[in-house]
Order: sequence, then C-alpha cells, then structure tokens
Amino acid sequence: MGSACDHDHDLSGLHGGALARALEAAERRAVEVGERMTAPRRRVLALLLEAGEPVKAYDLIARFGEDGQAAKPPTVYRALEFLEKQGLAHRIASISAYVACAEHDGGTAHAAAFLICDCCGATREISGPDQGVIDAAAADAGYVIARTTIEAHGRCAACREAA
Repeated sequence: MGSACDHDHDLSGLHGGALARALEAAERRAVEVGERMTAPRRRVLALLLEAGEPVKAYDLIARFGEDGQAAKPPTVYRALEFLEKQGLAHRIASISAYVACAEHDGGTAHAAAFLICDCCGATREISGPDQGVIDAAAADAGYVIARTTIEAHGRCAACREAA
C-alpha cells in the first residue's frame, strides 16, 4: 500500500521456506475441500504472502508475471475470489485491497478483523469476535452469513510515536 509518513514500519511478508510452507498448506487445504490450487491462484496467493501488507488488485495484476508481464484482470480477480472463498485471503473494502489471511493454516472460517492505520496504511489482522455470536445474531435477524470482515481505523504505534 505504501507509506504516507516518513518513519519506518516493519512490513515484512513471507519469503523462502516460510513462503513455501504457507503455499503448501494452502494447496493441501484446497485439495481437502475438493478444489485445485491452479498456477494463477498460487501466484496471486504468493504475491499476497510476500507483500505482508494489503495489495490493490491492479498492483497484483502488474506484478503477476514472473517475467514482468502483467496478467489479464479476470485472471487475478478470479484467483482473488477463490482465495477469499477458501479463507486464504481477505478483501479490505475500506481501502480496496486484499491481504493474505494471517491464519495461514486455512483453518475454520473466522470473523476477520483488521486494524488499519489511517496515516501509513499499515494493516494488522487480529482475532475477531466469536463467529458463533455473529452467526446467532444473524440467525435472529433471518440472515445466513457467508463471511465477516471487521475494519477498525486509527493510528498504529509507529505513527502515534512519530507525531
């Protein structure tokens, strides 16, 4: 996302063995539910994991090709849709960006909750509220929830200290 402020931030994504393990775990999860981790899906997930921060779809499109070639937008958007459905990535609507799920094991569905710094754009996934409570409230209102994303805006510690 880039930094709008002039101080350092620790925004490190996965690389090397950690990246390979996260991709292997995602592949296993896809197979367990009868899906395939196609090359485009794997590439988009790798880009999200490497970034370590939210990434806009058009940045993913631009970075997609290993040889510098951009992807066709539908390729990336279909991959993002798949990754979201599988709980491997989240869309952060307020900043129009995507981020790899911090729970790389791809376990059970959860209420994704994000702290978003309005100064630098740093984003951190935190434990959200109990999904059962949200599902019960939805059921009382006649809803069935497909996925939950909570976004909280403010300032990160580094931006507060630098101010």
